[in-house]
Amino acid sequence: MTVLEFLDEKRCQYRVTEHKPVYTAGQLATVERVSPRKVAKPVIVRADGQYYLCVLPADCKVDLYAVQKHLEAKNVQLASEHETEYLFGDSELGTEPPLGSLYDLPTLMDKKLAKDKHIVFQAGSHERAIWMSMSEYKRLTDPAIFGFGYPEAMDEIESMPFDPFFYDPYNS
Repeated sequence: MTVLEFLDEKRCQYRVTEHKPVYTAGQLATVERVSPRKVAKPVIVRADGQYYLCVLPADCKVDLYAVQKHLEAKNVQLASEHETEYLFGDSELGTEPPLGSLYDLPTLMDKKLAKDKHIVFQAGSHERAIWMSMSEYKRLTDPAIFGFGYPEAMDEIESMPFDPFFYDPYNS
């Protein structure tokens, strides 16, 4: 079943937009002219052998420790590209929709994304996006909502030396 067939079967209110091909949630935000905070990025994790669909803003990454703590799991790791391809066989690689209920996956949603009134996400294609109300999305997926996303920029900051005098304007 395709994403659109699933949404129609569940009698969801949504809007589809077509755009040039994009390959990241951040690029989707750009072409749809919306803040990355409103674009839902799906990330698949495996916790103690069970797959979960994590949904967070496009400009965030998954804090695996927070997911592990919430699930009370011993081991949580990102699913491989091969696993993701297997789980989402009807979608182009990298365009998986954040609809765990379509794939019999429990859905975890970052609380930063859950505050928005609308949600935008890829529709199984690099050229198509779906817009829907957050209330409709929550009705459809019944996500567990908690904080597990952190800004991507934190990775860059953490990799920098802590010395405040490290910056050398003559060596840039």
